[in-house]
Amino acid sequence: MKITKKTNIAKLIQKHPESIEILVQKYGLHCVGCMASAFETLEQGAMVHGMNEKKIGKMVEDLNKKIK
Repeated sequence: MKITKKTNIAKLIQKHPESIEILVQKYGLHCVGCMASAFETLEQGAMVHGMNEKKIGKMVEDLNKKIK
């Protein structure tokens, strides 16, 4: 599974629980416990938390590195 900014948060967490560390600790996205994660993409969740496209891209890159 290649992670993109369009990846659903809940599906990512379900398939790769190790991604929680990156999302919560490095990027402050506590979406892992939010009901909206079932419907939101990484991009949508990140934008709600004020991230710009550059930071979202870096997060996606970090997540892909983590799951390899």
